[in-house]
Amino acid sequence: MGLAVLLAGTSLPVQAQSRVSTSAASFLTIGTGARGTALGHAYTATATGADALAWNPAGAARTGGSPQRGSVFFSHADWLVDINYNAFAMVVPVTGSGVVGLSLAQMDYGRMDVRTIDYPEGTGESFGAADLVIGLSYAQPLTDRFYIGGTGKYIQQRIYDMSASTFAFDIGFVLQSDYFGGLRLAASIMNFGGLMQMSGVNNRIFVDVDEAYSGSNVAIPATIETGTWNLPLSFKFGAALPVVQRQGVRLELLTDVHQTNDNNLNLDLGTEATVEVSNVSVSFRAGHKDAGLGSQVLSHWTFGGGLDFTVSNLRFGADYGYVPFDALGNVSMIDFRVGF
Repeated sequence: MGLAVLLAGTSLPVQAQSRVSTSAASFLTIGTGARGTALGHAYTATATGADALAWNPAGAARTGGSPQRGSVFFSHADWLVDINYNAFAMVVPVTGSGVVGLSLAQMDYGRMDVRTIDYPEGTGESFGAADLVIGLSYAQPLTDRFYIGGTGKYIQQRIYDMSASTFAFDIGFVLQSDYFGGLRLAASIMNFGGLMQMSGVNNRIFVDVDEAYSGSNVAIPATIETGTWNLPLSFKFGAALPVVQRQGVRLELLTDVHQTNDNNLNLDLGTEATVEVSNVSVSFRAGHKDAGLGSQVLSHWTFGGGLDFTVSNLRFGADYGYVPFDALGNVSMIDFRVGF
């Protein structure tokens, strides 16, 4: 009994430790695309086509009622402090019901001056930093209501002469039900993969392995081993509830519950209203992300809208998303989509 009490007491400090911001490649948690971002990241049960590859690969096999099964998606975001975030995705039908997807996203931090103690104003040199993820996906419906998909992806982070890379997997599903006017349920596991470890020319040093012996080689090449970091493994469960569906007007309420290995259990909320006339539809969106984190995050509210129209057998779309960050400025993003 005494041993149990002792073990319980010594475990309390461990349980109290926070794992917030203890993973590498945090850019993987940034919402890709204006529509999902404007909905407060409550997008797991709603994403379709090429847009879905960054949120829930199962959605790539869903058409959302559109006859077009293939799609191409482009996204650009002016992120904080002059950071650019660009993404591309494409979904192509390969079987009677399955699709293959290719996705790419890059975060470019721009060029920065090299500064040293001797040259605090800069040495005249500059360096860059960038993050990259490339994914290959497959998705298909197992039934007319149940969709499943997966993605294998390569992840790289680079700064100056150093870089880290690894491989990871995403898997997700979507269930379309008949309850409550067409309630959709979805779940995904994102960024399940290896560790990130920085390496490069700056790991290389020259040492004297025996400083006490004057005749030893004082410049034996050696390598410094850097620490390893987990990817931001994410578990999400989402739901989309149609509230209004009549006379060309749709209104949906969306929610995502998600847990990552570097943050607390959290809740995202969103709503989307769409008005459709003939072959043209206009959508208005709002969201409240990270509802459970309070003042731990700088921004909760998100806003945006979109326009879709059909020409011949092609479906064109454009979306805009806006996230106010107050002191750090505001983030704007725009997407373009083509369905075929």
